[in-house]
Amino acid sequence: MRALISREAGGPETLRLEQIPDPVAGPGQLAISIKACGVNFPDLLMIQDLYQVKAARPFSPGAEIAGFVSAVGEGVGDFVVGDRVIGRCGVGGMAEGIALDASKCTRIPGTMPFPDAAAFQFAYETSYYALVTRGRLKSDETVLVLGASGGVGVAATQVAKALGARVIAAVSSEEKLAFARIHGADDGLIYPASISQPPDSRELSRALKAAVGAAGADVIVDPVCGALAEPALRCIAERGRYLILGFTAGIAALPMNLPLLKSCDILGINWRTFTMSQPEENHSNRETLLQMYSRGKISPVITATFPLKRGGEAIARLKDRGAMGKIVVTN
Repeated sequence: MRALISREAGGPETLRLEQIPDPVAGPGQLAISIKACGVNFPDLLMIQDLYQVKAARPFSPGAEIAGFVSAVGEGVGDFVVGDRVIGRCGVGGMAEGIALDASKCTRIPGTMPFPDAAAFQFAYETSYYALVTRGRLKSDETVLVLGASGGVGVAATQVAKALGARVIAAVSSEEKLAFARIHGADDGLIYPASISQPPDSRELSRALKAAVGAAGADVIVDPVCGALAEPALRCIAERGRYLILGFTAGIAALPMNLPLLKSCDILGINWRTFTMSQPEENHSNRETLLQMYSRGKISPVITATFPLKRGGEAIARLKDRGAMGKIVVTN
């Protein structure tokens, strides 16, 4: 079968399409014919050896896949050949097939297209875990989403809206703000592409406070961090929850007097470790999300698809943080 292979640390241009052996389902595993693979920011970090989890080379990037079960390994009783599934694989997704532990796979509705399924798990399960499991979101609360036009940003917006929240989108351009509003944001604002120290940060903080309202944001979803973090934290509500999902703009240094003054929580959101330490709760979250999808409450926003041979180009789209929605590689 064909697979996009990383043999050396570097950018997307270092990836090569190669022929590798077909996967074999071992005990407790499924062999899956991959039809679509979601593209995520960690894929870009992984091929550069910049991610916190290192993969042994050679490997294929791609951590979430969708496809058909092509073979069932010994001891697997819950799946049959032909089942349509999604799976979390960490690496190996940008290939025509994979062998994956059955515990990391879930059947999907027959009406769910494979590209939707491949773009579903990371963005929506992370968002739901952040907002509900960790963020304790209540209906009628105000949620500020930073980077609201990205894959996680759109998912967080949709999930928060489905749960009855008011969503304010913070983005870096008029185009992205229009995109965020189309996909569920109630209102929003544009932050500068680059933010310096005061006075820029103070001006942004005032703009964020005006956007979320006098009471502040009850929940802040932050997959961006960097220079945005402190101005955003200054607009949080009393007893608010600041959810840290990632660092696409860099790691921030926050004044620790702010959580005290605001009586707020700063919560780290590591969905990957949650899936390993609390798989049953994660499964319950996923089932809730699939029900929300079936009822039309949430739906992945796929803005670009690439064939497998152009998977490197798909990952490269994430380099400048200009991509909106989700990108998918298909077979």
